[in-house]
Amino acid sequence: MRLSDVKPDEIFKCRRCGDCCKGYGGTFITEAEIEKIAAHINADPDTFVGNYCQVSGGKTMLAQAENRYCMFWDGLCTIHPVKPRMCKKWPFIESVLFDFHNWHIMASLCPGIRTDLPDGIIKEYVAKKVLKKL
Repeated sequence: MRLSDVKPDEIFKCRRCGDCCKGYGGTFITEAEIEKIAAHINADPDTFVGNYCQVSGGKTMLAQAENRYCMFWDGLCTIHPVKPRMCKKWPFIESVLFDFHNWHIMASLCPGIRTDLPDGIIKEYVAKKVLKKL
């Protein structure tokens, strides 16, 4: 099997379960993302950060609700048009390239991630997506 034989939804197909929105480490956001999300929810950036974010390791991240899901998960992502880059990239993230075991960990949490394809094909596809900088 070659990468050219594999279609994107054969490696990952979002099931809209929201499991990726559950707090496994949090979603870090940039200043630009703060501006976009704040505008999307009609809040000024400072109010947005105060009400919807927390700080971890000196970085701003989206806060989690009591159910451990992102504050913006309500059966679907309520900020989908402006969701952070980290969310847009899922599950094609750089940590998979550093340690392929991460793909299998993520797959145990996400029903849309396939692990039954050859590891080399998955690695090649992830590398292609990461380098493309989604």
